[in-house]
Amino acid sequence: MPRTKVTFDMVREIGLALPDVEESTTYGALALKVRGNLLACVAINKSVEPGSLGVRIDFDQRDALLAEAPETYYVTDHYVNYPMVLVRLSHIRVDELRDLLNSAWRFVTSEKKRTVRTKLKQRR
Repeated sequence: MPRTKVTFDMVREIGLALPDVEESTTYGALALKVRGNLLACVAINKSVEPGSLGVRIDFDQRDALLAEAPETYYVTDHYVNYPMVLVRLSHIRVDELRDLLNSAWRFVTSEKKRTVRTKLKQRR
């Protein structure tokens, strides 16, 4: 069975089904935010591959995704110090995207996000 090509429209549909998520922009790019906090966005930094999505997650989960599926998930130097993973939309399945956005929502809405600032300072 052929895989469904994941688009930002699918990202939007899945994301907007989560509580308090709204469509917005960040640096002029389409984005999804939870109560004003970035959840996911079209990755537009010059360091990213075309067709990439940036998704906010904690560093431990990002490390696991990078180790498990480097063909799907990656990070560039620009994003290395931020709790975000880059996703090649051409490589992710819809069910994986749904799981990732749910994890991102939990991260963005949790207390855990606040502890990331401490980790950021340690990484710099």
